[in-house]
This record gives sequence, structure tokens and C-alpha cells, in this order.
Amino acid sequence: MSLLPHPTMSLPALLTSALATLLCLGSGPLQAKASPEEISQLGKQLTCIGAQKAGTPSGVAEYSGKWLGAAPGMQQEADRLPSDPYAAEKPLYTITAANLAQYADKLSEGQKALFRKYPSSFRMSVYPSHRDFRYDDAICQVIAKNAANAELAADGLSVINGHMGASPFPLPKNGQELLWNAALPAMTHVEYRDTDLAIVYPNGNITWGAQKVWVLARANDPQLRGQPHEGLAVMARAATLLPEREKGLMTRVIDKFTMGKEARLAWQYIPATRRVRQAPGFGFDMPMASSANTLTIDDARIFNGSGERYDWKLLGKREIHIPYNNYRLESRSVGDNKYAALLTPNHENPDLVRWELHRVWVLEARLKDGFRHLYPHRVFYIDEDSWLFTMADTYDAQGNIWKFNWLNNVYQPGPNVFNQFSAFYHDLSSGAYTVYDLSQGKPQGMVVDAPKAEYSKPGFYSIDNLKVSGY
Repeated sequence: MSLLPHPTMSLPALLTSALATLLCLGSGPLQAKASPEEISQLGKQLTCIGAQKAGTPSGVAEYSGKWLGAAPGMQQEADRLPSDPYAAEKPLYTITAANLAQYADKLSEGQKALFRKYPSSFRMSVYPSHRDFRYDDAICQVIAKNAANAELAADGLSVINGHMGASPFPLPKNGQELLWNAALPAMTHVEYRDTDLAIVYPNGNITWGAQKVWVLARANDPQLRGQPHEGLAVMARAATLLPEREKGLMTRVIDKFTMGKEARLAWQYIPATRRVRQAPGFGFDMPMASSANTLTIDDARIFNGSGERYDWKLLGKREIHIPYNNYRLESRSVGDNKYAALLTPNHENPDLVRWELHRVWVLEARLKDGFRHLYPHRVFYIDEDSWLFTMADTYDAQGNIWKFNWLNNVYQPGPNVFNQFSAFYHDLSSGAYTVYDLSQGKPQGMVVDAPKAEYSKPGFYSIDNLKVSGY
């Protein structure tokens, strides 16, 4: 699989990424913290968050980190991503079914399966690789603090001495540390998303879903950066708007920095009964509302919630073509005419997707004996420059590739962090694909870090407020 050496050894219808914050907790350290020699690499051979700075002869860019916030000339539109700083670039090459063998070592199994299933239409336009955006120094300081202090608990399902505001293990040594990095990345503090969901069938027919999601992520409150993992991590609320049979379903989720007793609490308002009821065991492979059973709750943001049902293995790092700097994909024009240009039969329109060569961490999840999940085997690809899940290959019980999922992570000036936008889930068995978190066709789209907004206050997420906020 052409894995690179480990650099430290030579290194809902709900829930936005903030709900991917928590895993089960235990007690007692599993292994020692990073050594002073390893920590000294941060900001030198490695970026402040732990990515390798050097580029590669095959095309991974050297990290420049020259822009904090908007790049020069980027035009900002209210509640939208700014304009594409690389809009003038042309593809370096295009990968097709005909030349697939030439690039196979830099593609995931799911990507290769898409080429095999749709040889006449699926292609990947590969652009120059860029690593130009950086995080605020305050986030870098938290990373350094975590590198010196954070430890994995004995069961691997908790972080001891972790601090809010950034991933806990910039020098991960095993799969569970890597999972925690993707569960607790530096992200936005407050979000409102008004989004569409589309299920596109092989004949071109589309089933629509829609939702509104509000998130208050205390874990990423700038005023609390560097403080210990204590208290609530995130509060979230979602309202299902489509399909009509599910309209008015309201969901409230509270996550803490533990997955012990009552660590994740969820409630739902069911319009038919006009009552709010607690939803025990919310998450895992429960069907996602408005997705017509095409997605599970933990599919949101590629993976979210507890990792307790899987054994996690770090497979190393790899150079791979991933979606990157896709500002154009999130532009308002993509939402014109009910996303007609984007939602083509069989797969999204390749002309609207930018791929770049980057290094990713490869994380494997295999279902534990005695546990149940719809997905027995999953392989995740995590961007080294953000610690965000970016792609996943999902296998069925017979070991066959079943699904290929990818997420559009884009650096967002303002909060100055990478954020998660449209997500694509390809069912290679049925030929249908689902697109989640489409906001291009919405009047407002996504709003982040609005300190005076109603949803920036804890009271917005109360049960009483849930009862009176039906749609």
C-alpha cells in the first residue's frame, strides 16, 4: 500500500464535526508521553500541529503556512467561504480508468473501485498541491502543551491531562491516539448550518432531505483554550425539515469529555406524539434522519462518536490524492437549479472537484468480537495538516469494498481553522450516492462563531427550548 515511515520513529441527520469529539473513557496511562526530543521537532522538521514540513519529489507541497486567515485577494461574501485563491490554476494531470495503473499506489481502494464501476465517466482532475494556510499561535501552544502532558488511558479510550482547543497527540504512536486527534481537532466554536441532503440514484432520480443544525462546542471556545478537558464538550441541536414524513423531528445531544455513565445524552422531539423523549444509545449505526437509511449517525463527518466498538490500528502515513482547497465546490453557483450541475448520475460532477496530492495518516478500524455494527471494517484517511477525517473506505462482512466516502475540508478565514463542508458517500453496491451538508443552494449557508447569536448561549440547547422550537 506504499505506506511512508512513521515520522516520529525516523512522525446529524445531525451532528457536525463538533459531535465527533468524544470517545469512551477509562483510567490509568497506557504509555509514556512524547519525549522531549520528539516534542522539539514541533515547529522545526514538523509543523506546530505535527505534520511533516518537507514536500516530496512526487508532488506533495512543502508546507509554507504563509497565510493566517484570508489569502491576498480573496473576496468574502457574507456567510460563505471566500473566493478560491487558486482559481487560475489548471490541472497537472487527469486520472481516468485508462491510466489508473499509473497512479494506483496513490489512490485508496474506494477510489479505485469508483474508476472500475464508472470507467467512462469518473475521473479526477489533479491540481498543484498547496499547504499555505496556518493555525493561530494560540492553537500551536495548546498542541505543544498536549504533546508534553497528554497520555492515553489504559483502555485506550480516554485522554489523561488533555487540554481544550487542539488535538491531544501531535506525535501519535498508535491507532487510538490518532483517533483522538481526529476526534478533538481545532475547529469552530459556534456554528449554524442550513443544509440539504441528496440521495442520487443510478437513474438520476433524487430523494431530498434537509435539516438545520446548531452547535456550541465548548471544546473549541477560544476563551478556554489550554484548559483541561472538564465539563461539557459540545451541545448540539438539529431540526429535520425533509422528507415530509420526518419533518419536525428535533434532536438534542449533549456530550461530555467522558464516555462513562451518561456521557452522551440525547433527546428527540417526535411531532406525532408532541413529546420529548430521551434517546438512549444515540449514535453508532443508528440510521441518520432524512438519509433514507443510506447513512448512519457515525457516518456524519466521515466518523463521529465513540470508538469503543472497534479495534484501531495505525497503518502509517501515505501519499494519496485527496480533495483539497475545494473553494469552488462550496460556491453559491453550485446550488443553482437544485444543484443540477453537481448531482449527476452515478457520481458527483468531476469538473467541480479539485484533487491534490497530500500526505495522510491511515487508520484502520475492525469490529471487536462481541460487538455489532453495520460496518465491520473501515479504513480512514486523515489529513496531516488538520487532523480531520477526509476519506474512508468501508468494507462489508465478506471483505469486499462497499462504500467510498469523502469530505470537503477547507480552510476558513475568520475562525482560521480547517472546517468541514459537503460530504459524499458512494454505495458501490447499489450505485446510489448520498451528499450531506449541501449549503450552496441555501440563502444563508453556514454561519460560524457568531458571539451574539441566540445559539451561542447554552440556554438555546435546553429541553424546554426544544419543545417550543418545532418546524
